[in-house]
Amino acid sequence: MAGKENKVKYNIKNVHVAKLTEAEEPGGQIQYAVPKPIPGAVSISLDAEGEVSTFYADGIAYYVTSANNGYSGDLEMALIPAWFREEILNEEKDSKGVLIENANNKTNPFALLFEFDGDQRGIRRCLYNCTTTRPSIESETKEDTVEPGTETLSLTASPRSDGLVKAQTGPETDETAFKDWYKTVYAPAPGEATVRKEK
Repeated sequence: MAGKENKVKYNIKNVHVAKLTEAEEPGGQIQYAVPKPIPGAVSISLDAEGEVSTFYADGIAYYVTSANNGYSGDLEMALIPAWFREEILNEEKDSKGVLIENANNKTNPFALLFEFDGDQRGIRRCLYNCTTTRPSIESETKEDTVEPGTETLSLTASPRSDGLVKAQTGPETDETAFKDWYKTVYAPAPGEATVRKEK
């Protein structure tokens, strides 16, 4: 589908998470659970990770390359739901329905899907391999007005074992792919997301 480029983006919304599992053998199959929504997106701020490496020869920068190590930063939400604490943070629910955090339980990787509004069309994104720290515990006493607290996840979005980091829609994104973005984690057709070779 051809369309106009957005001039601006604003308003994060439609945050979804899909648990990632990968077979242990090298090159093992990567699978995702059905994305689940987390309502209450407040803000997201992710910085690109990776350094520029420069090789000097003949008195010039002879060869320059940059590493893509993904992104890291914060996702602020109104409240982290109980299912996320169980499925991703690996908190355990006991027989009385109480969630128990155990230091011996590691968090699980996941895909993060979300959207920005644009002046022409929404921009939908998927980070394929995210890990997160536990959110801090904080709140304030109620005063004359109620100010809801928020919870922040510190995220690291690393390249998958096959190199994929991120996908996002654009002005020419197929209408079906755009519409179904939150039904399953988007997978490029085989061979369409390989390493680009210099011509």
